[in-house]
Parts: sequence; structure tokens; C-alpha cells
Amino acid sequence: MVNPTDTRNLVLIGMPGSGKSTVGVLLAKRLGLGFVDTDLLIQEEAGRTLQAIVDQDGYEALRRIEEQVLLKLDVRHKVISTGGSAVYSERAMEHLKSNGTVVFLDIPLELVIERIGDHSMRGISRRPDQSLDALFEERFELYSRYADVTVKGEGLNQDQVCEAVVESLISPQY
Repeated sequence: MVNPTDTRNLVLIGMPGSGKSTVGVLLAKRLGLGFVDTDLLIQEEAGRTLQAIVDQDGYEALRRIEEQVLLKLDVRHKVISTGGSAVYSERAMEHLKSNGTVVFLDIPLELVIERIGDHSMRGISRRPDQSLDALFEERFELYSRYADVTVKGEGLNQDQVCEAVVESLISPQY
């Protein structure tokens, strides 16, 4: 399916609950690529969970660690699931785009809320006074700016989102 001489990565961005990790694993299997979850790399680097970082040091600390992890990431031929706040670092996104196709898994706010439930337990990088609605609006603009491809996930299951991503990569607009 994938040209073995093509070493570009497939980089997934989107809100928490959009399916980046789950769809990422499915895509890696479908395309014969490796899989990297940058949230796990952040936790490994920090020695604690994302939520613990936010609780103990604040959302800015999580974003700084995330930027450092993304800038150090040097992989080829992988599906990369990024944290929802990766798009706050222009340097990190330019680094990811330099050897990757960025796919925005776009779901509406209602579906984000349905999927993540109590967002206070998800290690979401947001200002303490920021509502989920405001965060969604702010990030949607950033996701749209960095995306090479946007795949709408509303009404689709994970396998269908995976297929939609594959289709978008082989369609003429790409």
C-alpha cells in the first residue's frame, strides 16, 4: 500500500477524543507503518501522567515539555498521534510537517464532550479559566491552519475514519 521508499510520516492532529491514538494504530496496521503516540513520549520524558503535569506545574509546563518532545522526534515511515495541544507550537508543527503529512481528525464539540466525559481528568492543556467551548474554537483554527488533509469523523466509527484518511491520501486533491 505504502511506497517503501517514501519515508514521510502521517501526523494526526485534533481534539482529545477525536480518535488520534485509536485511528493511528489502525492506520499503522493498514499502511504497514510504525506507530508513535507523543502523549506517551511526554509521560515517559516527564516521568508522570499528563494530568499530573497540568495539576502540579500548570498547562504551560505541559506545552513546553510537549514542544521539546516533538522537536526531538526524529522518525520516518510512522503514524504519529500528537497531543491535542501540539498545534500551539509553531516550531514543533513545522518540524512535523517537514517530513510528514498532517491529517486533522475533525469532530464537533458535542462529540468531543460525549467521548472525553470529565475533561478535568484528561490532562488537557488549557488555561484554568478557559471553557471547553473556547478551547475548541481556539484549537480548531490552529488545526485547520496546519492540516494538509482534514477528515470529518462525525457519524463514522474508527474503522471508517481510518478508511477516510486512506482515501484522502490517495485522492486527486492530495
